[in-house]
Amino acid sequence: MDYLSDSPRVRSDSMSSSASQGSRSKMLLRQRLSQLLTCIEDMSSDDEASEEVSRTLDEAFQLCGRYVPTDAFRLHMVTWNVATAEPPEDVTALLQLDVQPPTDLYVIGLQEVNATPVRFISDLLAEDSWSHVFMDTLAPRGFVKVTSVRMQGLLLLVFAKQIHLPYIRNIQTTYTRTGIFGYWGNKGGVSVRFSFYGHMVCFLNCHLAAHMNYALQRVDEFEYILEAQDFDITDTPHVLDHKVVFWFGDLNFRIADHGLHFLRSSINSGRLNLLWSKDQLITMKKKEPFLQEFEEGPLNFKPTYKFDRNSDTYDTSGKKRKPAWTDRILWRIKPKTPPSEDDDERASTSTDDGQDEYPILVTQDKYTSEMSYGVSDHKPVIATFNLELRKYFDTPLVHISPVGVWSADQDALLNYTIQEYFMSSTWDWIGLYKVGFKSASDYETFVWVRENELPETNEVIQISVDKDGIPLLSGEYVLGYYSTNMQSIIGLSANFQILESKRAVMEGLVPDINGLNK
Repeated sequence: MDYLSDSPRVRSDSMSSSASQGSRSKMLLRQRLSQLLTCIEDMSSDDEASEEVSRTLDEAFQLCGRYVPTDAFRLHMVTWNVATAEPPEDVTALLQLDVQPPTDLYVIGLQEVNATPVRFISDLLAEDSWSHVFMDTLAPRGFVKVTSVRMQGLLLLVFAKQIHLPYIRNIQTTYTRTGIFGYWGNKGGVSVRFSFYGHMVCFLNCHLAAHMNYALQRVDEFEYILEAQDFDITDTPHVLDHKVVFWFGDLNFRIADHGLHFLRSSINSGRLNLLWSKDQLITMKKKEPFLQEFEEGPLNFKPTYKFDRNSDTYDTSGKKRKPAWTDRILWRIKPKTPPSEDDDERASTSTDDGQDEYPILVTQDKYTSEMSYGVSDHKPVIATFNLELRKYFDTPLVHISPVGVWSADQDALLNYTIQEYFMSSTWDWIGLYKVGFKSASDYETFVWVRENELPETNEVIQISVDKDGIPLLSGEYVLGYYSTNMQSIIGLSANFQILESKRAVMEGLVPDINGLNK
């Protein structure tokens, strides 16, 4: 793509990888209207001409309306090589929490998280410090960790607004090692895939080979990762089968040819465009067809590597590494399958398929670095996207509701109903969550779904919750149905209040203002 300093927002869609949705739909619309005009000119009183006019008008208006998605969601992405550092206390600038419109999804990819053997084993037993700081920051804002995947120093975290949880399904994660013969996993890729309102999306966080002379090896590693990763999903078994793919991380591409003095002079004078033609990723995209399917916004921010720690000064050590845009965020819309040679013109322009009926538009609103963080020799890179889509569904698979008043003074009841068939399991469970919970495992208590047999669709099932698992103090809570097969919460109740119990006063957790202890 051309990198222009005043370029508009970058936009792509699920209709085509080479032409914008708008130009494609306008072209087809012009074809239909041209046919209409021809019909009008030749129109006679016979019914056949009238039917042709009616059919062409109908197709033209369907074409106008078909490509207009009805809902928009904001995606905030971060990639950061943290160079084994501990997280800063405050990550609010990194997450831009108070932007408008508000964010719906956060995807955070880190590289070089502290991955010594002892540290890595301890992180397997509990969340690592980076996950903790993001969960502690986002949970009070109503964001829940959907999933995460870690391979040594590579970490990928996905958060969603609580309201979206029932519509994020079929979550799967995987990883591929490439560094040190694939043994230790210091390089490679980790990915998360899921269905978002029925649209298949995949996020791939990579850390590729370092050093100036390994541009081709980096491309080979990325291609190997794409080929090696697979998912247990029939229609999207590989990364590139997904409708939208986000590829990001410390991709380690450098700025070739230019000397250190020229690089720093161009950066200091703000003439970043002088460096784009020698950026290895941009030049490799011109040579590799599969890379050309990935889009990237303009590099209108300073190269993010390599800095002296806790400063905005590029490397002053003896090595004096040349600055580079090593940290990148790209995306790919799955190309529309071209019509076969056997299809006639009418079939190729008017027949609906899944992509046509349920499009997704991707618009990049921001692509920049956050210079205020200095714990690493890399600066974090931020990209925000607007996802416009038509939902495949907008009803949860499971409806859940509390029954009556809840307090720890007595057993409580809940009802749940399977609203649409899915592959349920007797290992599914319903958790009680305090509003502001961090993840699906952050429940106060849980109950297994009915164990003797799986419920029928629309059958109302009632389950008792033992009072010993209910919080003693009052608060706002929500019930969530967790599917073990989908690895996600697929049903949420409305928020409800749990009342303060008499036991709370008896156990001295609250003041005895009513004389209950007498």
